[in-house]
Amino acid sequence: AINPGNSGGALVNISGQVIGINSMKIAESSVEGIGLSIPINYAIPIIKDLEAHGKVKRAYMGTSLRSLNEVTGYEQGETLNLPSKVTEGVVIAGVEPGSPAEQAGLREYDVIVELDGEATPDVPTLRRYLYADKKIGDTMKVKYYRNGKAETTEMTLAEADLQ
Repeated sequence: AINPGNSGGALVNISGQVIGINSMKIAESSVEGIGLSIPINYAIPIIKDLEAHGKVKRAYMGTSLRSLNEVTGYEQGETLNLPSKVTEGVVIAGVEPGSPAEQAGLREYDVIVELDGEATPDVPTLRRYLYADKKIGDTMKVKYYRNGKAETTEMTLAEADLQ
C-alpha cells in the first residue's frame, strides 16, 4: 500500500524487489485511495545517468508538441490542412531556434506521423521512442505533413540541457 507521506519511497513486491518509486497518494473522502508510482524500468536509466554524469542525458529535438487528438477538427482542417486520412500524429506547436528540428527544416504546424518508419500516433509514443530507443547524435527519419502534403526529413538528435 502507498500511504500518505511515503511518496518518493520504494514500492516493493512480495519478494522485496523494488518495482517502482511512489510518487503520489490521493486520499480524499470522494476517492477510495489511489496510489501512483513510477515504474522502476523508467527510473533506472535516469538513475544511471545521474550516477555517471550528475545529470540526465537525453536526446533532444527542440520542439514543443501536441497530440493531434487534442486539436479540434476545425484546426485540423483549416490550420493544419490535413488530409482526412490523417487521424493520428503529433503537431509541432513550436520549434526552438538552432535546434535539431529547425536544422531539419521542421516548422510550427507540421504534423509528425512517423519516426524511423514507426507510427507516431501521439506525444507519449513519440517521447517513449525518443527517450528509450534513440541516443544523442543518432539520426532519425521523420515523416510529417505540411499543408496537406506528406514530406520526410532527417534529424540528428542533440543533447537536451536538463539541469
